[in-house]
Amino acid sequence: MSDMNSTNDFSEFDDSPMSEDDLRAWMLETFGPFEGQMAWQEFQQLPEYMRDQLLREGRKGLPNPREIQSLMQAFTESGMNSLNDMKNALDSGPINRRLAKNIAQQRAREGEKITVVSSALASRVRSAASETNLWLDSATSLLPSRQPMSVYTRNEWVEATLPAWIDFATPIASSMNTALSEVFEERFGAMGMDGEVSGLFAGPVNIPLPDDMKDPSKLMAVLGNTSYAMQFGSAAGSLAQEVRGTFDQVIALTKNESGGIVPENVTEYAKKLDIDENEVLSYLTLVENAHARLFHNVPWLMPQFSALISKYARSISIDLDAMEQQLREAQAMNPESIAGAVNLKNVGVSDTPEQREALRKLETLLALVEGWVDCVVWRAGVAYLPHIDQLREMLRRERVTGGAAARSFETLVGLSLRPRKLREASDMWETLTVAEGEDGRDAHWQHPDALPVLADDVMFELKNDSAKSTQTLSTADFEELAEQTAEEAPKADTTESPASEQTSTSRIDWDSELSKLLDAEDPEKPME
Repeated sequence: MSDMNSTNDFSEFDDSPMSEDDLRAWMLETFGPFEGQMAWQEFQQLPEYMRDQLLREGRKGLPNPREIQSLMQAFTESGMNSLNDMKNALDSGPINRRLAKNIAQQRAREGEKITVVSSALASRVRSAASETNLWLDSATSLLPSRQPMSVYTRNEWVEATLPAWIDFATPIASSMNTALSEVFEERFGAMGMDGEVSGLFAGPVNIPLPDDMKDPSKLMAVLGNTSYAMQFGSAAGSLAQEVRGTFDQVIALTKNESGGIVPENVTEYAKKLDIDENEVLSYLTLVENAHARLFHNVPWLMPQFSALISKYARSISIDLDAMEQQLREAQAMNPESIAGAVNLKNVGVSDTPEQREALRKLETLLALVEGWVDCVVWRAGVAYLPHIDQLREMLRRERVTGGAAARSFETLVGLSLRPRKLREASDMWETLTVAEGEDGRDAHWQHPDALPVLADDVMFELKNDSAKSTQTLSTADFEELAEQTAEEAPKADTTESPASEQTSTSRIDWDSELSKLLDAEDPEKPME
């Protein structure tokens, strides 16, 4: 690596033209003295009009040396040092797992303050988790896992969760690679590839290729594999700086059934909310524990999620015309330049009947899980957490909107994991608790067919004193029933049911403050 104490500051680039000395200094700082000098010699061999064009573009056309060095380090650590390495990476699957992991961990470590979880910190988190598990005993019949809750640094969160995310994203990446090869071979094959990249990807320097890599489909598969891994790793690393628990995306992502907490992000979250960190930690471990109990006691739940996610991902098709346009706009034959061609925002087609059906079922299941957790957490924590209404409201909104990093990451996975009907589901579980008791409510998780269904085809099962009756309700009927039950609930159980007037006032008081906090990160409105 080059000397980072160079007198030339390339951290901010302006629009002014460069001198040849400026460009040479950038090459030396970026690639080091040996490789930088070789790059400079290659630049001098270019035709004069190309050299002038590069210099006129100024520093704005050059990436930051530190970014290139970080990328080169990730490639080196990922074993991407030769064409053989690239072939091996391609053979291992449509996503270069090692490269994605290295880039994700590099991004996660940026600004990381807690690089090692001390025994004192781990003990503090697990003590909070143990206490909140006792609270849950009074609110649900589902038993806790015997494993202790994990405590992660941001880097360790990447290590623990990335394999599951890559498995979910593999169908998307596979479709991308296939489409890239088809587009290049069928629509650009006539341009020819006589030992060097030309035509579509012609840049200031033609790139020589060995004979065994001249096959356009192989070349594009390697580039797609690498480009997707780079974007995936960067997005996952950014997400690591936001998540506070392993169930933040609702689904189970780690091997630990009891979940885990990222304490550094909990500290930052508490500061943002201006609420005592111990109370925030208790609330978040309570939420994590509730998720853990549900997934631990409902063995069909995660396989059901996996099947729906897989079905949705397999149904996504690629717009070859859009991909072709993205490739035409690429300026060089490298993974960064073709990133737009493997981004679902640009080339994905995700509105097929199969996808709509899978998405409807997935969003309903997400809402049922989050609604149950919301209901149980409130009942378990209301006596212990002074700010539980504010914390609850903030978490509800975050689940529906997500931060910028979460949305970016979900684009690569091919799916937005958003429980659109969270409030409706929470109200329904509360109503079931009043009508059937905790055991009756939790018994609905014994089988997928026993779950109440939300949205347009609502079938809400209520158990009365003598028998269990099933009613098929319209959305309007359901809302009317929910209102009637809510009016009766305090009379049936005034100690446990939420005081609707107090909760409503608290929500209104906090609404503007919550909106300000969320809008600072996410200008989009919640979609419910």
